Amino acid sequence: MIYRFRLLAGPLLALLVIALLFWYWKSRPQAPNQPSASPANRTQAGSASIPAAEGAATRIHAHNLLLRKGPNFHVYVRWLDGRLARTRRNINPSFDRPESFDLDIQTGVIRVNIGDIGHYIGSSVANSPIKNVTLLADGPNLKLTGIVHKIIPLPVQVIASVSVAPDDRVRIHIIKIDVLKLPVKGLLGLLHISAADLVKTNIDGVEIQGNDLLLDTHKLLPPPHIRGQLTQVSVDSPDIQAIYGHAAEDVERVELWRNFFSLKGGTIDFGNLSMHPVNIMMIDISSNPWFDLDLVNYREQFASGYTRMTADSGLQMFIPDLRDISPKPAQTNDSIQWFKDRNIPPPSQITASATH
Repeated sequence: MIYRFRLLAGPLLALLVIALLFWYWKSRPQAPNQPSASPANRTQAGSASIPAAEGAATRIHAHNLLLRKGPNFHVYVRWLDGRLARTRRNINPSFDRPESFDLDIQTGVIRVNIGDIGHYIGSSVANSPIKNVTLLADGPNLKLTGIVHKIIPLPVQVIASVSVAPDDRVRIHIIKIDVLKLPVKGLLGLLHISAADLVKTNIDGVEIQGNDLLLDTHKLLPPPHIRGQLTQVSVDSPDIQAIYGHAAEDVERVELWRNFFSLKGGTIDFGNLSMHPVNIMMIDISSNPWFDLDLVNYREQFASGYTRMTADSGLQMFIPDLRDISPKPAQTNDSIQWFKDRNIPPPSQITASATH
């Protein structure tokens, strides 16, 4: 009897161990199916590790804002509701790197002076085939005059309409080209003047389709770039007006507001500072109708205004227009050496800001 028990003890013990292991495996918490932590997976997770709030876009609003797009081009933002969107996922938007963000408009009204456009064509487009450009409004159309070099210099006058292309580009439709004040149709056999003779065909952002020029302003103008769903483009002398979304009610609502530019949410860098989450309100303290803000060369403007922190850790920045800033003397600097001697008063610009 004892011998039989010894023979059965081994198998019974093995079965008991298997049963205990099975019970433990069934009772432990089950983790969701996940890919193995291979080096490739770990690298992919690391590249997606930016917190959602930090990687989010910054909401922007602006009223009567004049943005400088290089020395020869201004954009007048009557109203803007949109976001400041980073152009590269892992690089924060920065005022010091205008190519690091786009102004993505949801609703807005933007105006560009027609004379500025003509000056930009004549001075900023290298080796432009048309010289001595003058651009004016002609009722609902544009009228361009200039000199086209085709065998000999030819004075031309171009009448064109503007509209929205289906892909948010601007369509310039050439209605008529006059050469030497004669309709070009009578000279086609000799001169062959066409839309291709008026612009360079290798300009990034310009496409020629028959008598139409399709302009991609995102590529044509310097950063920061403006993008959005265009709903209307029209000539409203002395400007060209572009409407994004349905902005009529917004423009009427903020009619009496001061000129401003606000940013909220996300992350932004400027100078040696990084703000997260962004909460900045820039307010125009000049009496000009447009808030002349040079975002690319912001330092002098920021230094000429004054800033205060709000109760919710935001910044209110009261900034003069760029045109109202007096050149600083060469010896002026931002030193605070005066703080080492209480008998020396702070600089006048410090005390003046404290009284506001």
